[in-house]
Amino acid sequence: MAPAKLQPALVGGVAIGVLSALPVINIANCCCAWILFGGALAAYLMQQNHPEPIQIGDGAVVGLLAGVTGAFVWLLLSIPIGFAMAPLQSRMTQQVLQNASEMAPELRSMLESMSGGPTIGLGLIFGFFLMLVVSTLFGMLGGLFGALMFKKSPPPVVPPPIPPNVF
Repeated sequence: MAPAKLQPALVGGVAIGVLSALPVINIANCCCAWILFGGALAAYLMQQNHPEPIQIGDGAVVGLLAGVTGAFVWLLLSIPIGFAMAPLQSRMTQQVLQNASEMAPELRSMLESMSGGPTIGLGLIFGFFLMLVVSTLFGMLGGLFGALMFKKSPPPVVPPPIPPNVF
């Protein structure tokens, strides 16, 4: 019987998405730490819900599913976070432009154009596709490592009983 993958993948994906979307905590994702963690978490949960040792391929599949789920959770959380952070980012850009008097005009116009609303939407679309690719690959890798680390030892083989003397 194959281990159930849906619930562990959803939990691992929610962990990936939430930890990757939060503003300060997402810094650990520079080396894909949260994505690897979410894939390994999914493999761990799958192993805990299955009495037999899981296969490495099952860990990779559940990590991949967690990565896909994590990308969608990231998008759903990044939309309100991005719009909440937009005024702060706009003010910071304005302060940089005011304090940099010897900035090149090309760079100044580029910074001014990047502080608008359409840039946030394009950033979210680009970020989603990037997150989808990266989280599926590294989620699968985390699931593979999780399957190796958390694999239960197989149950001991009980030898058959010795038959009584027939003579």
